[in-house]
Parts: sequence; C-alpha cells; structure tokens
Amino acid sequence: MRANLILFALIFILATSSCNSKPSTGEEKANNEFTFTVEKAPEYENWFHRSKDWFGGDGIFMVRKDGVEYASDNSKDDILIWFSDTLLGDIVNGILKWFKMINNSLAIVPPDGSPAFKWDSVQNAAASIVLPTTPKSQEGEYYWLGDGFVNTEKNNDLYVIGYRIKTTAEDVAFAFEERGNTLIVVPSDQWNNWRASRQVDIPFHGDRKITEVPNFGSAILVNTKKAGVKNADGYIYIYGVKGQQKDLMVARVLPKDIEDFGAWRFWDGSEWSNVFDSARAIATEVSNELSISQLSDGRYAMVYQYQTMSPVIGLKLAARPEGPYSDMISLYNVSADIEQDKNIFPYNAKVHTVLSKPNELVISYNVNSFDFFKDIYTYPNLYRPRFIRVKYE
Repeated sequence: MRANLILFALIFILATSSCNSKPSTGEEKANNEFTFTVEKAPEYENWFHRSKDWFGGDGIFMVRKDGVEYASDNSKDDILIWFSDTLLGDIVNGILKWFKMINNSLAIVPPDGSPAFKWDSVQNAAASIVLPTTPKSQEGEYYWLGDGFVNTEKNNDLYVIGYRIKTTAEDVAFAFEERGNTLIVVPSDQWNNWRASRQVDIPFHGDRKITEVPNFGSAILVNTKKAGVKNADGYIYIYGVKGQQKDLMVARVLPKDIEDFGAWRFWDGSEWSNVFDSARAIATEVSNELSISQLSDGRYAMVYQYQTMSPVIGLKLAARPEGPYSDMISLYNVSADIEQDKNIFPYNAKVHTVLSKPNELVISYNVNSFDFFKDIYTYPNLYRPRFIRVKYE
C-alpha cells in the first residue's frame, strides 16, 4: 500500500518558451531552473497517524504564534495548526469501532514537541472549534477553514478566512454548497478558544453564487520583514480560486488594513486595481488549497495539486508574488498513497514554511475517497495529511 517510502529524483528543468512565442527574458529563464530531491517526511506523518480521539482531518494550515513564517533558530514559539472536516473515534487493531465528524479542529505543537489536538464540546458531545456568527450566517451553516496569518500589526491576532458551508444531503460525498466568506479574528491570548473570535463578513461576492467569483483564502503569503521574507514589500497577498478551471487570482492589502475591504487591491494582469471584478488569473488548473512561499534565493514558489485531484504535486516559480509564473515543474507523484482503491484521490498539496528549513520545502497533501462512508471503515487511517520534503539547491 505504501511503496517507495523514500523517492529520490534529481531534475534540472529548463522550460520551453510559452505558447504565444513571447521572447524569453533572463528573469523567466531563472524562474524555470530548479534542482531538487524528494523524500517522505515520516516525522510529520507520525503526528497525524493516530488511532484514538483525533484520527483524521483535512484542510491543514499552520502558523507560528510569533508571526515568523519561515523556520529559524531564533523562532521557537508554538505552532498552531487548524483543520477542516475532522474525524474523532477509536481504531482498535486496525478496525474502526466508531467515529464522529466535526467540521473543524486545532492542534498546538510546542517547540520540539508533538501536537496536542483540540475540539470543542457542547452538552458533552464533541463539536467544532468555531461556528459562523456573522450577520449573513444562517442556521445550519458551518466553517471550512482557509489560510490565515498572525497579524503583527494588530496585536498578533490570528486572521483566518472561513468558508460558510451548508450540507445539502447527508452521507453523500460533495453534497454541500458554499454560502460566503468570513474573516475570523482570534485574539492573540485566545488561541485555544476560537469561540471567542470576532467574525467579519467579506463583502466582495455580494449576492452572486460563490462559484461565479474568485473565492479568496486558498493561500496567504505574508510578504513582510517580520515574517522573515527577504526584500519584503510589507503586503499580505491573498490568493483565491475561481470556476471549474480552477483559475488562481490574487489580492493584496497591508496587514493594518486587512479589515478595510476598500483597501484591498486585485491583480488585473498588469496592475493592482480597486475593482474586485477586474481580477485576472495568474495560473490555472490549481487546487482549492495551495501555497505561495518564498524560496531561499528570493523567488516565489507556488505549490499545488495539479488539476485539483491528480497524483501530481506541481511547482511554479516567479520573481514576484503576482507572477508571471513559470511552466509547471512536477515535484512528486502521490500514486502510492491512492493505488489501493479507485475511489481514493489526493488533493490540496501545500508548503508549510514554519516546518521548512532553508533550501527545503515541507509539503502536505490530503487523501480522501469518493465513497468516504464505506472506505473509512476499510482504510481507517485514510483521512489524514501526508508529508514530503523537497530539498533544493
């Protein structure tokens, strides 16, 4: 089931010229050069390969409490991890005895320690750590959680984008719809208590269906000096996906202005516009969750699950957060994790910079099944993050 636990690949890629025959520049050539090896990262996989209480979750994002985004010997603060749909239960001798799904959960990792998982409790029953409470929220909605960041310009409060979701049919895969987006603001002294969060409706969608507009929150790049970025411009870059083609778009705003939606600017392909509908794609065929992070040499790396649920984890490179981005470089094929059943698929590969050392990308990806409610009993440890480590020159 899990062949090739360590895969080494040495690749040197010089991408071909683009389809519009645009002349290649020195910058574009540099952004297509990437020499690397890949291996499994079992020390992180072991955090989530569990048999009691918390034993599965997806939508994994993480930050360091001090707001430093890039691993450093000088940064030894706790790491906060958040998940979307989460499984709680008991696996005994490889057999799943019972489980319950809640819609979001947490884990806190102390320096040099293992995660302590957390969820809420309502009337002695396990419950999600946070529920929608905004003016636009409706009964029965819940949150899937997007990316977030520690806002060092606002008391180190945690800002996370939440997707308001409504289930449309029980025990059926993909039977849900998204209703809108929220800024969830968790006070810096309440990391364990997301029910104490302040929640703000994000207004850009208006009354349009969420599938018709860019859905920001897929990734956040904290491009600031305090985060550890080289040549930082001070902005927060917020990425979103639109439509069936999974077009990726980007907005930016200064951290201090994150709640001033009039201060957000959207990349229209040539400049930053204050018009939401002017946003244009910087990439396509990406995943609903992904990452944009800075490499040790100052370039920006987009890491994602190619075509949303293919086995390929892809990489694109650029000199600026908004691009232009290179052709895709294939980093890793996850087929060994999904070969046991035709219904199993991977999704949402992304880099976690707080785990990554210099010249290294620690990447997670999720695994799920189109026949989830049957396969979770057949493969009880299916629904958990998997990790690889990319080392590059």
